[in-house]
Amino acid sequence: MADQSTNSAQTAESDKGYWQANLRLIVISLIIWALVSFGFGILLRPLLSGIPVGGTDLGFWFAQQGSILVFLVLIFNYAWRMNKLDAEYGVDEE
Repeated sequence: MADQSTNSAQTAESDKGYWQANLRLIVISLIIWALVSFGFGILLRPLLSGIPVGGTDLGFWFAQQGSILVFLVLIFNYAWRMNKLDAEYGVDEE
């Protein structure tokens, strides 16, 4: 009986660590996404207007192209990191 409660406590602790790592990854990704799309594309656009990129200024580029590209990179990074996290905690699909 004591062995079963110890195993249950270890599982609960492992689950808690898994979800904390998952939430940390989500929060970091959302902060990067907000900084790039809202920060660079809208708030910091006047500061970035003097830097030319592809025939336009950097602020406009972030608003039109950069935020989309960063979002795609974040999606692939999240999937890659979650696969590593799943394997680390033994909840992978393979």
